[in-house]
Order: sequence, then C-alpha cells, then structure tokens
Amino acid sequence: MTVNEDSFTDWKHREEIAESMIPIIGKLHRERDVTVLLHSRSLVNKSVISILKAHRFVRQIAGQELSVTETLPFLRALTTLDLGPSQIDLGMLAATYRADDRGLSVEEFTAGAVAGATGANKIERREPRDVVLYGFGRIGRLLARLLIEKSGSGNGLRLRAVVVRKGSGRAAEDLVKRASLLRRDSIHGQFQGTITVDEANSTIIANGNAIRVIYADDPASLDYTAYGINNAILIDNTGKWRDREGLSQHLRPGVDKVVLTAPGKGDVPNVVHGVNHDMIKPDERILSCASCTTNAIVPPLKAMADEYGVLRGHVETVHSFTNDQNLLDNYHSSDRRGRSAPLNMVITETGAASAVAKALPDLKARITGSSIRVPVPDVSIAILSLQLARETTREEVLDHLREVSLTSPLKRQIDFISAPDAVSSDFIGSRHASIVDAGATKVDGDNAILYLWYDNEFGYSCQVIRVVQHVSEVEYPTYPAARV
Repeated sequence: MTVNEDSFTDWKHREEIAESMIPIIGKLHRERDVTVLLHSRSLVNKSVISILKAHRFVRQIAGQELSVTETLPFLRALTTLDLGPSQIDLGMLAATYRADDRGLSVEEFTAGAVAGATGANKIERREPRDVVLYGFGRIGRLLARLLIEKSGSGNGLRLRAVVVRKGSGRAAEDLVKRASLLRRDSIHGQFQGTITVDEANSTIIANGNAIRVIYADDPASLDYTAYGINNAILIDNTGKWRDREGLSQHLRPGVDKVVLTAPGKGDVPNVVHGVNHDMIKPDERILSCASCTTNAIVPPLKAMADEYGVLRGHVETVHSFTNDQNLLDNYHSSDRRGRSAPLNMVITETGAASAVAKALPDLKARITGSSIRVPVPDVSIAILSLQLARETTREEVLDHLREVSLTSPLKRQIDFISAPDAVSSDFIGSRHASIVDAGATKVDGDNAILYLWYDNEFGYSCQVIRVVQHVSEVEYPTYPAARV
C-alpha cells in the first residue's frame, strides 16, 4: 500500500469513528442534559468533519493531535454510567488518563473522573428558564442562534420572545424581515436549521422553538405574563439604558432578572464569565456583561497577574467597525465616528481599561486603553502590554498560557493558537472570549506584550450566554474538574 493510500484509508477510518460518535453525543444531550466537550469545545450537533477538526486542532495547543480512536472509548464508557446533567470533556479525560499511573481501565477511570455527575451525586434536571431578548440587532440575533442551538435537551434556556420597535412597513412584512435576518448573516453564515413564520400569531418558529415577536416602543407598558412568560431572564441588547434606574424599567410582570450586553454604569455589576461570575449575589436582579473588549482582555490579564503579578498595563484595541459608525461621512455626536467606517481607520475611546477594576477589584495595577476602529466587519485584536512583577521568558509565558487554555478554569475564555499565518477572518465564529496568538507574543524581562484576537460579536455573545446560564442555574459543572 502506498503512502497516499495508507493516509486515505486512515482518514476514512477516522471518519467512520467520528460518524459513530454523533448519535451517542446527541442522545446524551437530549436524554440526560450532558454536553460532550473536547477541550472546552462542544461536540453537540457537530458534523463528522467538525469533530475531526476539533481533535486535530488540539495539536496547536498541546503539541500533538488527539485522535478519535483515543476519545471514542471514553465516550462509550459514559453511556454505561448513570449520568446527570453535566458537561464532560473528552479531551481532559484522555489527557488525565494518559498521565494516570494506577493501571485502571478506561471504564474504571471514567467512572471515577465523572463520579460527581453520577448516581446519588448527580444534579436533578432543571426546569426550562424563559428568556426574552429586548432588541434584535447584531448581538440579539447571535444570542437567538445560541439559545436555539442549546435548547436541544429542553431543560435549559428557552427563548420565548423578542421585543422590537415596529418597522415602517406592514406587520407581516416586518416579521418576515426579522426572520430573514435571523436566517442569513453576511458574516456568520446561514442559520443551522429551519425557520418558519406564523404571521397570525406574530411568531418565528426556529428549530421548533416558538419565539413571539412583541412590538413595543418602551418597556413600561409590557406584561410578559400575558404571553405565558414567567420568571424570565431579559437580555437588553439595545444599550439604551445602562444604569440601574433605566434597566429597572424591564422588571415588569414575568421578568425576574435583567442582563445588559454593554458596560453597566454606577453600581450595576460588570460580569466577565470565568473571572467574577461566581461573585454575583443570588438576589441581584440587574447586571451587565461588560463589553466585548473587556471580556477579551480580563481573562488573560487575570492569568498573567496570578502567575507573574502585574504592575501596570496598556491595552490598544484594533477593533472592527460597528453599527454605531456611519457607512459614509455624516453627522455623529462622537468625535471621528461620523467619518466613513469602511473607508477609514478611526481613533476612538474604549472603556475596557476602566472596566477592568470592576471585574478584577484585587488588581491594583493601573491599566490604560485606547482604540482604533478599522475597516473589517468582525473580529478585533487587543494588544495588551504589561509590566510584570518579575522577569520571565517568552517560552515560559507561552507554556503558561497554553496550559491555562487547556486545563484551567479559564479554558472556555482563553484559546491559544500557534499558526504562523493566522489573520482576523480565521477567528469568525470563535466561542472563546480571546485567543492568544503565540507567534506574535513578545517578552523581554519583566515586559510582556500579548496579542489577543476576539470575535467581538460571536465570542462576546457566548460569554453573555454563559452568564445567563449561571444566573439561571442551568450552567452545569464540568468533568474532569479544571486544574486550579
């Protein structure tokens, strides 16, 4: 057999294995509320090629490829256990099993590693929690996609309604246009599934999820219980209200908590999932998910501060343009943002640096920041320049961040890539808050410069959903536990 034939035969064999994994992953998710991960990447509803790519991607972080032949036995072992709702990482299972010297079988090791999710230890399945989206723009529609994607088990978050202002056309036309924008996206591609419109009931049905479209000019007149919505989490995507007084208008009948997808003002808690989400008080009804840039810089900043100490820092964000800017030169209340977004680099301000203090109150270092908007529609990069409390080397920093991305509690927030020719469009659709670019990292003594890519739309939306899952108590524990 030639090398080419041998390689192709191996590929077809791995395809067959990945194909056999799909129904197992789907059944665990639907019937037991178990989400199967591979180094923090969900394998639920993924294609054969996506599963194989997820396994191969590990080589960029761990230095060696993870094979489906290695993870399939762990997946099969899970089906023999009395599992409760949880997230189980096959990559972590394989890695920890490889390092284990007790001579256990895969079945014995798996049972021990996920014991917290089995038998008497398992969590009871939660009742579905209603979610309302107030606003249906760029972030709102991505949140809708994520909520629909995660509704497979029927016991998590359920998108019940979106609230929008009525367009200038007829109601039926407005509904069709909203559905069309959910179905097709110029950056993020086609919606994965089916969408139909029920004009009579002002409802969009996406993958079986009936989403009521409610028209309102302000929150004050709404009674969500009239639509069968109760104890809901309302996500405000408009950014129109950012302080407690303004956001409190959403606390109408049927709504229990309000989550803002913009930096909060005053005493509104700014939450970065993975960093300070566990500090949310149970009785807190209003909170903010901060900004996309805050979510991008705070997790790696924490990782560096915990290991090396940080004395001071500066972040420069090279940010894709947003709806707040003009397509062509026109009046804008802010300096420079009135100039054409697709034709110019635009210097502007960022509140991300000042927001660090809210997310990392124990960090005493002064962090400054500035931003340049550039003519790309999505994916930004934050250049984080730090003075550390001790000297180190580039190799040590990269080893530390690589390990953080694989095994730490921040592994869902921080990704790591060593590809030498990576560019911004490669990170469209990334579910991490930020991705460390190993090749661009610079370290000289006590100075370190990190280049952090982030999908400022989709990656941020994933962070928002994680916060909503946490406050809704449908964020299930991950096994094996991350290394602290």
